[in-house]
Amino acid sequence: MEYVEVLAPTVVVALIFWFVVRSLFRVDRNERRAEAEADARAAGTHGSTPGPPARPAGPDNPGDDAGR
Repeated sequence: MEYVEVLAPTVVVALIFWFVVRSLFRVDRNERRAEAEADARAAGTHGSTPGPPARPAGPDNPGDDAGR
């Protein structure tokens, strides 16, 4: 019974430390996810994959001035 009295404070402090660290990791993960979603909304690519790269303007691709 002496062992329980001696080890109980250490176990309790270890559990408190574990809960604090766990909550910090969860908060960080959720914040990173929210920031990525906000960045995607700002860029207009929420959840979509990027399209093909734009071709540079040249003789075979007049660019934006094609219809003018």
